Amino acid sequence: MAHFIDRRLNSKGKSTVNRQRFLKRYKQQIKRAVSDAVGNRSVTDLETGEKISIPTRDISEPIFHTGKGGKREMVHPGNDQFIAGDQIARPPEGQGQGSGDGDASDSGQGEDEFIFSISKDEYLDLLFDDLALPNLKKNQFDKAVLYETYRAGFQTDGVPSNLDIVRSLKGSVARRIALSGSDRKKLKALEEERDELAAKGMENTDYYLSISKEIEQLKAKIAKIPFIDTFDLRFKNYDKRPIPSSKAVMFCLMDVSGSMDQATKDMAKRFYILLYLFLTRTYENVEVVYIRHHTQAKEVDEQEFFYSQETGGTIVSSALKLMDEIVRDRYSDANWNIYAAQASDGDNWADDSPHCSELLVKHILPRLRYFAYIEITERQHQSLWREYESVARVFDNFVCKHIQSQNDIYPVFRELFKRTELSSNQGA
Repeated sequence: MAHFIDRRLNSKGKSTVNRQRFLKRYKQQIKRAVSDAVGNRSVTDLETGEKISIPTRDISEPIFHTGKGGKREMVHPGNDQFIAGDQIARPPEGQGQGSGDGDASDSGQGEDEFIFSISKDEYLDLLFDDLALPNLKKNQFDKAVLYETYRAGFQTDGVPSNLDIVRSLKGSVARRIALSGSDRKKLKALEEERDELAAKGMENTDYYLSISKEIEQLKAKIAKIPFIDTFDLRFKNYDKRPIPSSKAVMFCLMDVSGSMDQATKDMAKRFYILLYLFLTRTYENVEVVYIRHHTQAKEVDEQEFFYSQETGGTIVSSALKLMDEIVRDRYSDANWNIYAAQASDGDNWADDSPHCSELLVKHILPRLRYFAYIEITERQHQSLWREYESVARVFDNFVCKHIQSQNDIYPVFRELFKRTELSSNQGA
């Protein structure tokens, strides 16, 4: 049995341009389905795979073929209704539907769907495609560059202090074995033969004397091989590399006050789960600090942040004060890229909102790369939104966005962290 494998880049009748157009259209369909899936899933099911449905008309590839040209006449057998010159009427509505499983319609148009599954990794890749942390900067190419020394193998020359004695002796032993292996094997055989002759009392025979002479020659030849040669010496090799001084931390501030009902909290959790998946999948070394607040703010771990049932009144400035304290205590190094994302329903004590604005302007925003405020409410904006809007007009690293329903979460998320030319050049 013979197997033939077609390794051509384009199969017969498929042009490269048409295939690229098809793939582009195909990817847009998947992205649309992934975006819709975010709003329809449960909070705990945002990172599994997904089933994608694409209409048949969008997966067919156009092809060019040679048609039959010219004026032609033909006779079809079995025609007992029409003669030359008759016009064939359109079928009446409701007829023409076949008996297959396709999705037919009364209007004469139908469509089949092509359904397939994508894996968790494929789903997350499409979910966070073209996203990046804004304004992320690297500092390792500044004027004062820090270097670290690291072991970079061995080399055949170097200073005596870097001589690796064990590695050199191993090389010496290997060299002597390689150069004298056959001679030592022959020497051992001759010595055994000489011992046998001596046991038989044949020490004075010419053959015994010739063997003894050959043994002495082999020993002298082996002895001439130096114990250690300059070729055997191995020196430790050290090199220097710049220490990446770019580090990033994301502060997640979530309002858990009594005004945040369960639906609003679920939407806030969806946003933060997207943010957590984005950070952990896109960047290797990004720290995340979780802060929950009502009248008081508290730094918590991931489990408590997403699942704690604690609630109370609302004083937003408590979270901003705690964030400022943590930044001063743990992230005061200028090499840190500091980010923050705050989610709230906008409900706050009226006297506290100006205080929040003051904290942001004087203490927090001058140190941050980016601060994103997400207000989740269907009501009219209150004093906190108005204060934050005035801050956003002054600071370009502060952004306010409004979410009304679950379907708004992913589009807002993509808008907040959309990759720009600057973030593409700077990287993480």
